[in-house]
Amino acid sequence: MKKVIVLTIMLLSLSIYAQNKKEITVSGQILEAGSSIPLEYATIAFIEQNTENIAFGGITDKKGKFQIKINPGIYSIHLEYISCETRIIEHTKYLKNTDLGNIELKPSSEMLEDVIIQGDKTTVEIRLDKKIYNVGKDLTAAGGSLSDVLNNVPSVTVAPSGSVALRGNGNVRILVDGKPSALVGLRSAEALRQLPAESIDRIEVITSPSARYDAEGTAGIINLIMKRNKLAGINATFLAKTGYPETGGGSGNFNYRTDKVNITNFTSYTYRETPGNSFVENHFFNLIEDPTAPNGVRNDPDSYIQEDREYDRIYRGLTINSGIEWFVNQSSSITNKFLYRASNIDNKTTNFITEFDENRNAVSDNVRIDPNKEKNITRQYSLNYDKKFENTDHRLSFDFQFENSEENDNTRITQTNSSIEELVETVIDQQNILLQSDYNLPLSDNYKIELGYRGIFNNRETAYLVEEDRNNTIITNTDLSNTLDFQQYVNAGYAQFESKFGKFSILLGVRAENTRITIEQKTSNDFNKKKYTDLFPTTNIGYEIGEKHTLTLGFNRRIRRPGTAFLNPFPARSSISNIFQGNPNLDPSYSNVVELSYLNKMPKLTLNASVYYNHTSDVFTFIDINTGERVTIGTDANNNPTFVPVISRTPVNLDQSDRYGVEFTVIYNPTKKWRINGNFNGSYYGIKGDFENENFDASDVSWSARLNNKFTLPGEVDWQTILDYRGPIRNGQIENEGVFTANLAFSKNLFKNKATLTFGINDLFNSNVGKSTVSATTFSSYSEYQWRIRTFNLSFTYRFKQKKGS
Repeated sequence: MKKVIVLTIMLLSLSIYAQNKKEITVSGQILEAGSSIPLEYATIAFIEQNTENIAFGGITDKKGKFQIKINPGIYSIHLEYISCETRIIEHTKYLKNTDLGNIELKPSSEMLEDVIIQGDKTTVEIRLDKKIYNVGKDLTAAGGSLSDVLNNVPSVTVAPSGSVALRGNGNVRILVDGKPSALVGLRSAEALRQLPAESIDRIEVITSPSARYDAEGTAGIINLIMKRNKLAGINATFLAKTGYPETGGGSGNFNYRTDKVNITNFTSYTYRETPGNSFVENHFFNLIEDPTAPNGVRNDPDSYIQEDREYDRIYRGLTINSGIEWFVNQSSSITNKFLYRASNIDNKTTNFITEFDENRNAVSDNVRIDPNKEKNITRQYSLNYDKKFENTDHRLSFDFQFENSEENDNTRITQTNSSIEELVETVIDQQNILLQSDYNLPLSDNYKIELGYRGIFNNRETAYLVEEDRNNTIITNTDLSNTLDFQQYVNAGYAQFESKFGKFSILLGVRAENTRITIEQKTSNDFNKKKYTDLFPTTNIGYEIGEKHTLTLGFNRRIRRPGTAFLNPFPARSSISNIFQGNPNLDPSYSNVVELSYLNKMPKLTLNASVYYNHTSDVFTFIDINTGERVTIGTDANNNPTFVPVISRTPVNLDQSDRYGVEFTVIYNPTKKWRINGNFNGSYYGIKGDFENENFDASDVSWSARLNNKFTLPGEVDWQTILDYRGPIRNGQIENEGVFTANLAFSKNLFKNKATLTFGINDLFNSNVGKSTVSATTFSSYSEYQWRIRTFNLSFTYRFKQKKGS
């Protein structure tokens, strides 16, 4: 009988043990401490009590959430994220489904006493759909501009002219906090050079945007995230900067947060002198089109025109960005923001023009002095309402934004050997209105839909007046003076569906955009309207190969719309013999983009590899044309007038282009004091099309590489070096040579880490010079352009934080 009882107990124990071995689910959400930002792709590992081996594991989704099935038992849980300290939940017994709630991970560099070390994260974070560049740890950009920061971001290149390209494609959409903004300005290249680097918290590079983003930008999106502190109490950062060529200024970033309000203010003033230079040589062949000649061509000796330009620029700029967020209740908030930017720019260009004959003997020379004064004012008001329902993923938001920008540009041009002075005035007045609403509805833990609307209404008037002062008699040049009214209204709606099942996650979306463009050329009474509606599907599919291995496939369709400068047919001159002329018949360009990416996160190494393909129809390209016109530049030794041909550059639509590329980004942390990240992008680019019976087919292979090395020297001095090389590329008529640049910086914390002193050298070898060659039927042109010479920067930052109740 005892044996039967013992056997029965054993069977019951085995039965209970078998029941207990059934899988249970442990869930939770991982957030960044202090900011409550969800940490996507954080890793969770369940360590067995006896063996200390990893028994189960997984990663978090976009919202930092995880659900992991385990066998009942006793485990310690290790939670890791690349920019945060590892957190361990010690041995705990798990016998039923358990929700761990919100789990916060601290940034890898702890807050010392009452000091906030802002932006002290890894320089680059890699997500499946984007790369996140943390500006706070970029020493080389301290005291510099946003353009300096972008020049250090993987996948992004900034040409000496200031134009921004993503993976070699110059059509990039730049957003601020996910929306169009006046911070980008009327002329984005100039605005990026003037916006202080310290105003930006991080930069998101999005190469496979979902349907919630604008379809504009065939290369992708660069999203600038402004600094915004979410800690309670008073927080402030003050920066003073100086440098050579002469630079000075300062900024303050203030934040006050209570349970009911969050008040922010960023104010910056900058004085900067920016000398630069350029060189252009036009070689005109002996075959010159001449309708009066017997066969339409006359044989003239070859001639050469050289233009050496020196630029002396002085920039003075004030930026004020203020906001107040009111927490209506625990689930609703209203935010008001106001932005004011004002700048004065003195820009003196001295152009030395020399004409040579076929034997390179100087025939004539001329000096053209172009002193320019420019004033800019931008005002922007924005309103945001955000509502969170009981389920935190269930949200509704509404945005309104109004922007007004004004630019007044005046120049009085003088030339030697000429008594005529040229007066040029450009006045731009622009108004933008943004309306946006987004709605997120979770259907279950693994399914969600998102709906939204965005309307962008742009009105822009450009008045260009050219006058000649002939012995105090003012005569208007009607061939150049013009006024252009431009309106572009884009109404867009989108819907997308997100799902996760097993190791797969999928995001499907479609965006519809209706575009209405009105172009009124008041000078010539030309009126043109365009209207078109397009669908832009997007697909992003992710697959978790393992705990830290992920594969994703993305597809999206994008558009590039021509702006006012590309459409205005009246010429604008950069010199007496080189003009830029818009094309009112320019059509939008469309791109289909496919990208396959692999992400592998190891303890000290993170690898992201991508292959991509971009097919574009009606692609934009620039054509240089010998207009056949000649303008006088002065007189020769016999006092006879000398003339130079006029070259016009204009944008046109060619048939198509294809770009095949591969990109690698590697982040390696050998030790706590040493960080390395590198980026390589290589692509094949081919373009096809004819214009005015001339074929512009071209193809080439280009590549770029960037190495960012940060090391802590003895004495806790941080040393950062960034090496960048952009390889040569040929596109239609134009062949651009490769450009190498190097930036160097040192940084030291002072006063118990409450302050930081940073010294940097941008363009260490003074090598950031763009060189290009244009090859046409009747002429060739070689040019060099250096927007800014090597600079030295010194900045001092002081941080202050007072915790709530202290």
